[in-house]
Amino acid sequence: MFTGIITDLGSVKAIEKRPGGEARFEISTSYKADEIPLGSSIAHNGVCLTLVETGPGWFSVFASLETLDKTTLGGWDVGSPVNLERALKVGDELGGHIVSGHVDGVGNVVSIEPEGESLRFTFEVPESIKKFMAPKGSVAIDGVSLTVNEVNGALFGVNIIPHTCHVTTFGKYKVGDRVNLEIDMLARYVARLLEKD
Repeated sequence: MFTGIITDLGSVKAIEKRPGGEARFEISTSYKADEIPLGSSIAHNGVCLTLVETGPGWFSVFASLETLDKTTLGGWDVGSPVNLERALKVGDELGGHIVSGHVDGVGNVVSIEPEGESLRFTFEVPESIKKFMAPKGSVAIDGVSLTVNEVNGALFGVNIIPHTCHVTTFGKYKVGDRVNLEIDMLARYVARLLEKD
């Protein structure tokens, strides 16, 4: 489990394509990688992956073909920035919202407009998850916990403060970029409970 509070902005150091369509990624990080136990879960742009190797200033993870197909990780290049968050420990501050690291769909950036010192981002979501978006509800975008400002069909908006732009991938987005979306866990279960058998 995660909180959607990004603790490092890493980058893709190397990519090794594997048979069967899998990939091994080396990720540059400011974490003390050699102190992170092998097998630890780390969210990468909102995707939970297992750490399999470490080195000075980097660690590596594998991604299955399913993960590469259903998230934005299949489009990563060497140098791509990556929002990183280590798994939540019992007793940690829950500053965002409960995030599982399981991506529900891929959206795209529709517009970026200045609003005071912040930026107003509008995203388009797939039809399959638009019903889960609600004003003042939570959403994780590339692993970042955010509050939805408004919803208009398959479009929703969020405000991004300068600090968030500086310490996450939001400072690098442009119109048309694809992002990983994880809907609020509570919204998912409420919708399931309301479904007719």
